[in-house]
Amino acid sequence: MKIKVLGSVVLCTLAVSFFIYGRGYWFPVYQKLAGKRTVAEVIKIYGDSSMARLESSFRAARVAFPPKEIALLAIKDRATLTLWAKSSEDWVLIKNYEVQAASGEVGPKLMEGDRQVPEGIYQITSLNPNSAYHLSMKLNYPNAFDKKWADAEGRANPGTNIFIHGKAISVGCLAMGDEVIEELFVLTHTVGLGNVRVVISPTNPQVGVLSPPVGSNPWVSVLYQDITRKYLEISKK
Repeated sequence: MKIKVLGSVVLCTLAVSFFIYGRGYWFPVYQKLAGKRTVAEVIKIYGDSSMARLESSFRAARVAFPPKEIALLAIKDRATLTLWAKSSEDWVLIKNYEVQAASGEVGPKLMEGDRQVPEGIYQITSLNPNSAYHLSMKLNYPNAFDKKWADAEGRANPGTNIFIHGKAISVGCLAMGDEVIEELFVLTHTVGLGNVRVVISPTNPQVGVLSPPVGSNPWVSVLYQDITRKYLEISKK
């Protein structure tokens, strides 16, 4: 009897783990059965509720809604992401979000499979209404800077498919939870992909100088200077 109970517990544990961490395997099968959604369909489902929450935050910040430009500033060691909007010539803080999951450590992403969240200045290249993690927004990692140094160091596969997405599981992405990604997805669709800036910093540049991890290559110092400049340009600190 004890063996049967133990076996059942093990099977349940494996099943739950596969459901949570194996979404990349079972979700495509589910998707084929359920059918895929378009961006327009997702906006129709989540648009009104997301826009209502966002409009309230913009009203509190005294910024016109919807804005023409937004910026997302992420700090890895604090697991935070802040939403900023351009108002006239200034950037204004609109909302603070908690990152639900982000794997890896402080330091830039170097290769596929290192589970590192990238660090740098990025753009959103596409919206995915059929993500295994509810909804997702793809970043242009590796960008020109990442590619330049990957080529120089002979890193043939610096990695790809980095997203800001829903749920609370991460293998190199920023997992924001479902309600938050609905807001960011809808807002990004509204302002346009080309009007969204994303800065991912290892620590808060407002607190002090960004210090490359011990053993980092010299180009990381240049990267951190670029991140600091862009981050402070938006946050005005």
